[in-house]
Amino acid sequence: MNPQEAWSAAAHQLELQLDRASYDTWLRDAVLLGVEGDVFVIGVANSYARDMLQHRLYRNVRRILAETYGAPVELRFEVAKSAAPVQTPGEDAPLFRLLEQNRDILDSSVPLHERLVRPGRVELPESELNPRFTFERFIPGGENQMVYAAAHSVAERPGGVYNPFFVYGGVGLGKTHLLQAVAHFCKARGLRTVYVPSEAFTNDLVDSIRSKSTAVFRDRYRSVDVLLIDDIQFIAGKESTQEEFFHTFNALNTYNKQIVIASDRPPRDLQPFEERLRSRFQGGLVMEVIAPSYETRLAILRNWAADRGVELPAHVIEMIAGRSKMNVRELEGVFNQVAATQHLARRAITPDMTADILDGYRRPREHVTLTRVLEVTARQYGLNVTDLTGKSRTGKINQARQVAMYLARDMTAASLPQIGDAFGRTHSTVLHACNKMLEDLQSDPHLKLIVHDIRERIVNFNA
Repeated sequence: MNPQEAWSAAAHQLELQLDRASYDTWLRDAVLLGVEGDVFVIGVANSYARDMLQHRLYRNVRRILAETYGAPVELRFEVAKSAAPVQTPGEDAPLFRLLEQNRDILDSSVPLHERLVRPGRVELPESELNPRFTFERFIPGGENQMVYAAAHSVAERPGGVYNPFFVYGGVGLGKTHLLQAVAHFCKARGLRTVYVPSEAFTNDLVDSIRSKSTAVFRDRYRSVDVLLIDDIQFIAGKESTQEEFFHTFNALNTYNKQIVIASDRPPRDLQPFEERLRSRFQGGLVMEVIAPSYETRLAILRNWAADRGVELPAHVIEMIAGRSKMNVRELEGVFNQVAATQHLARRAITPDMTADILDGYRRPREHVTLTRVLEVTARQYGLNVTDLTGKSRTGKINQARQVAMYLARDMTAASLPQIGDAFGRTHSTVLHACNKMLEDLQSDPHLKLIVHDIRERIVNFNA
């Protein structure tokens, strides 16, 4: 597969995986400009799309492109214009681009407190905020009504009584959504608002040290009205980053600028973390985001279906919502798979099809190995593993091989090239087998029963 074909295939997969708004905003107009070694140079429509793809969607795009291309790749996103403006040092750091009209803020001769109160200067590029992550689209349910109300209060009165506002909870429960909702609300009011993942904060600091522009870095983060730091736990053990954040925190707090922080655990459990930081986090309002209840999951699914124009049967939505211990991120993954399956089948999805998809989430994918998939599938068909990995293309062996490839792709964390290596095939052969299985499963009830039985044996390890 040549680079252009690989990029086209990857873009198609991304269109299926991302919600419509995100794909249309960031990727629809992206084109392959060329390949430099193992670096794919992707042209995008504007700097906002470039920043979002480079810093928020990079890993996902790179993973999918590497799978379709069959080799490790790196990415570089460029604005697709005939003559791009020359960038000044520090201008292309992970978050900020220093505009000419902001130069008086960066003038060290101006006292810090004067720079802090000047309106309308440093702003976060819109690309760093997901347009879907607003208060209107957050469904709190009864379990998260208090934290939702607190976040809304912070957005309405930044720097008021809830400062800092510290939100914690498990993966995929909506912490990022809440932080970005606050950011959207504050930006709409004209406040200088910065939402930044802690990793980007660290990268910005490293860039400033490398380019000897730490004064510029400090002014960027201390000249705002609202600072929102996501995934603060990732700066644990990074002494320089913690030191810089400590002083940033103090500078903003001194002038009643709002600070909002999200983490996967409460401040007292942030280890190894400086005590002076943990004590400051605990000095504000600390609230937990709880996993959604059945009623909340049901409301979320109905909202997604309406928002994305997907008509799913009511009993299917109820089946998905009924799966316990599923966070919002997993819920969206299941929803996207169900919606994609219905689209490919060109008919309403059935309970059996939905059950097959839900079964894939019964046990973490990394716990299912390629070896187990090969052994269970071979035994189901009365074959040996060497039959599936060999060169024979008889009808029975070929079908068993395609079933095993499909289940390996669906149930393990292995990439297409890794699956191909296990079967002695190329990644494109695996992709073809998976696509063919998706089609055959819609029209062959007997095959569906076989696949369901093999999946059950793999999950329960009853081979």
